[in-house]
Amino acid sequence: MSGIESIKKGIANGQKTARAVVESSLNAAEKLNETLNAFLEIDRDGAVKRAGEIDSASPLAGIPIAIKDNLCVQGMQTSCGSRILGDYHPPYNATVIERLLGAGAIVIGKTNCDEFAMGSSNENSAFGAVKNPWDTSRVPGGSSGGSAAAVAAGIVPVALGSDTGGSVRQPASLCGVVGLKPTYGRNSRYGLVAFASSLDQVGIFARTTEDVARVLGIIAGRDPHDATTADVPVPDYTSELSADIKGARLGFPKALFGEGLDTEVRASVESAVNVYRDLGAEIVEVELPHAQYSIAVYYIIATAEASSNLARFDGVRYGFRAEDAPELRQMYRKTRDEGFGAEVKRRIMLGTYVLSAGYYEAYYHKAQQVRSLLKQDFQKAFERCDAIITPTSPTPAFLIGEKVDNPLAMYLNDIYTVTANLAGIPGLSVPCGLSAGRLPIGFQLLGSYWSEPTLFKLAHAYETAQPFTERPPVYA
Repeated sequence: MSGIESIKKGIANGQKTARAVVESSLNAAEKLNETLNAFLEIDRDGAVKRAGEIDSASPLAGIPIAIKDNLCVQGMQTSCGSRILGDYHPPYNATVIERLLGAGAIVIGKTNCDEFAMGSSNENSAFGAVKNPWDTSRVPGGSSGGSAAAVAAGIVPVALGSDTGGSVRQPASLCGVVGLKPTYGRNSRYGLVAFASSLDQVGIFARTTEDVARVLGIIAGRDPHDATTADVPVPDYTSELSADIKGARLGFPKALFGEGLDTEVRASVESAVNVYRDLGAEIVEVELPHAQYSIAVYYIIATAEASSNLARFDGVRYGFRAEDAPELRQMYRKTRDEGFGAEVKRRIMLGTYVLSAGYYEAYYHKAQQVRSLLKQDFQKAFERCDAIITPTSPTPAFLIGEKVDNPLAMYLNDIYTVTANLAGIPGLSVPCGLSAGRLPIGFQLLGSYWSEPTLFKLAHAYETAQPFTERPPVYA
């Protein structure tokens, strides 16, 4: 039984109340936050008040949920893990938040994240690193590490994050939960503070595929506030979860299981492939010849878009403003120097460089050309298979501080996930075991556009055959 279904049944039969469920979640958040640093704001008063007002017939009635701190929730802080936004409290809700609240969900707090969603370890937050619930000396992954840790620790059954290059799927893998990055245009980005607009998507964390599917069915769909949302019908994502996968074709890109992949990760993902084979799926080899360029392409396009999007943070309209800067240009410079962290500055500088005169054609334009070739690779691969299986992360969770001084090593953590964002396709990370050091390992399913129902069906079949019941030491 999913976490959502269990909570709803308990409320429906009188075993528990929505208020009791929410207070239990709030207590766990407050108790564990000193250890995990997963939350930047916990809204006890607001959450308890909303729990007393919900309609018990709503699809998510009484379900506590955590929200990454780059999504706008009216009346709550939205810092994006950065000093430059200061004490900013948006006067409106993001579209996905409106839809969750309309379905009866209770937002209990805002989760810590890498500054402006830029990072693979959650060490770039201006408010300190998030700790992995499985081993607090290790990272939870990033940039949505706070949301991943909150679900893994049992604080909430569901949390939202954002995925620009793997920022939902990679922390889901490192924390042992399910994480979805949907098709580009499936979810509205209205109210999501932009990092790289052609790559960003709101994603979902949960402990089961069924819960991810339930939440996607509520937040997905066309939004007049976001022109990039597609006018594609939203199906009932839970209706075919238990369908037989016999005869499904699962693509195996052998080249992605080679050099640089941790041996324990390779063994776990290959074991998952064998489970699918036993379930009747056909394993077919596929090629993604341009995937080897994905990290380079991603870090050109993402930084270019970031340098443009973050130009709005200048100390004039809202957020932090530097003191002792009597002249306008000096105020701009000092505000951005003091307000942004090192990684954000690095990416702004990279992005400005690749967009500058004389380099635009050589870098940004060339990266967009290779991006088109990568999309074509996936289109050809999906002619031969229904979904592709890869590792989610090349290693289990690494130590806090281990890669912080080596940006290139840090960027390579996204090697398996950035392809989905560049191509605009959906990706789903599913836990498939533990390393010898009891750290979670996940595999990733990639599908063609709007193929979330197929990914959910495949993931649910694996979960049924190989349930991941392990819980971290700090589980609430």
